[in-house]
Amino acid sequence: VEEQRARWERKRCRTAKELLETEHRYLEQLDLVVTFFVTILKAKGTLKPAVMETLFGPLESIYSASQVLSFHLERGNLGLGLENFCQKLQLYGHYAENFERANKTLMEQLRKNKAFRRFKKLQETRPQFQGRKLEDLLPLPLQRLHQYEHFLRDLLENTSPVSAESQKLAKAVKSVSEVSQWVQDIDRKRENSLQLHRVQKLLKGQKTQVLTPGRWYIREGWLLVVPSKGKELKRRIFFLFSDIFISTKPCHPLHLTNSNKLACTAVYPLHQCVVDKVFGHTQGEGGLLSLSFPHKTLLLMSTDQQDINDWYQCLRTAVR
Repeated sequence: VEEQRARWERKRCRTAKELLETEHRYLEQLDLVVTFFVTILKAKGTLKPAVMETLFGPLESIYSASQVLSFHLERGNLGLGLENFCQKLQLYGHYAENFERANKTLMEQLRKNKAFRRFKKLQETRPQFQGRKLEDLLPLPLQRLHQYEHFLRDLLENTSPVSAESQKLAKAVKSVSEVSQWVQDIDRKRENSLQLHRVQKLLKGQKTQVLTPGRWYIREGWLLVVPSKGKELKRRIFFLFSDIFISTKPCHPLHLTNSNKLACTAVYPLHQCVVDKVFGHTQGEGGLLSLSFPHKTLLLMSTDQQDINDWYQCLRTAVR
């Protein structure tokens, strides 16, 4: 038991030291943004207050919270430091929610605002920046959140379960995990929105509405449609979403406006779909899927075994 406690203590000290060292580096980088951008821009009035708010979000508050955490860690007050810090964790969620708007605002200001463009270039040439740009520094809080989760889990694993500090650490791990999940959900929604917009742009005309609230993109790819009567196989590009399955074919390559677009050939709602694997209908590699809808059955084939298995799993998940 004594040996186990000594091992825990050594690992715990190592993790606490690493947490403090990385917190110092993180603070130095945040300080570059707060000192050389936020503070000076406020004094100069180069950007309107509303633009400043969108561009930097709660960065100053995050910086202050990190300073307080660093102060406690330096004095070995890990429990108290984390307790205070967890009360400020919501700032990271709000920062993540604002992050996409902040990026758009930065690009917009660089395009339109000559004074800001000059100011940014000048600040980034300072030796403290070491070649880093504002764009490299703004994602830091989101990267640091993942590091906090990793450090706190390590500390909890190497703290005696019966100690008072273990309870504080467990609470801190729970708080960081919740905010981390919140940030991951924001990322997933953003990525999904980009995919929906991309597919909508790929489709010819506006007849097929892909951009619908609550819809999730799952996957896409080529499949062969097996006709009910002895006609030849048709190659189609399919898009699978959480509620619909879209069949498309490329427009004519010489078409004046739609040469790089896809024409929608069918939209299948998934709420009444039954997905099955059809065995014994393909020679060697690949496979065949049957999609049964109330008034139609769709047979889809691929010569790639892994591909057809992936489609099967994704379709089953979407239908469920």
